[in-house]
Amino acid sequence: MKRFRPGIVPTLVVALLLPMLVSLGFWQLSRGAEKSALLHSYAERRTAEPMASTELLHTDDPAFRRVQIHGQFDAAHSLLLDNRQRDGKVGVELLQPFQDQATGLWLLVNRGWLPWPDRRTPPQFTTPTQALSLDAWVYVSPGATFQLHADPSTATWPQLITAVEPAKLWTALDRDGFAYELRAEAGPASYQADWPVVAMGPEKHIAYAVQWFAMSIALFGLYLYLGWHNAKEKHHGSGHESTQHV
Repeated sequence: MKRFRPGIVPTLVVALLLPMLVSLGFWQLSRGAEKSALLHSYAERRTAEPMASTELLHTDDPAFRRVQIHGQFDAAHSLLLDNRQRDGKVGVELLQPFQDQATGLWLLVNRGWLPWPDRRTPPQFTTPTQALSLDAWVYVSPGATFQLHADPSTATWPQLITAVEPAKLWTALDRDGFAYELRAEAGPASYQADWPVVAMGPEKHIAYAVQWFAMSIALFGLYLYLGWHNAKEKHHGSGHESTQHV
């Protein structure tokens, strides 16, 4: 009777890789579910009426909530979020401190995307000097931004950054500021104000999960094939030796 003989090395490889592949598949499924919930929350809150700025600090979950603010921009401390693309064009997003008059709180407002085709010259933008009213919404990142290196500290403005860190800015400026970025809605003070809520949609996470599960099935199938194939070879080898002996 043939016995299953996969061998020690294949067994060790499968024992190490199979749980990892399966766990990666389930992790992608969970990430997809999180993104679906995030997009649902975004769609629901972005259609609601804007809240007053005085309500902002008393909101337990401010993510994606619309808010009305009235105040002035601080043009002297602009941030340029680098490596932002729109329609295949490279540019930056312009973020500026904005002091809300109703609360006295500093807010970091993203005014939108602007092109930066020539790195030899700085991006061109203007800042309104008068007080103005804006509708904006709170952006809370679903995860930490990946950075190869932390943004260097510099006294030169505007500053080129690769990740938005409001707390770091408020500490540097010694100001009482809101913890999250606000993204301005389309208006006279905005540039190109369209942002994807998530960089990768839930459907991509599901596709990746399917790939991980397919790899785990293929690995286990190969393991079974090798095990029965080795057993068959052993069986034929034993039969041949018995015939020769006779």
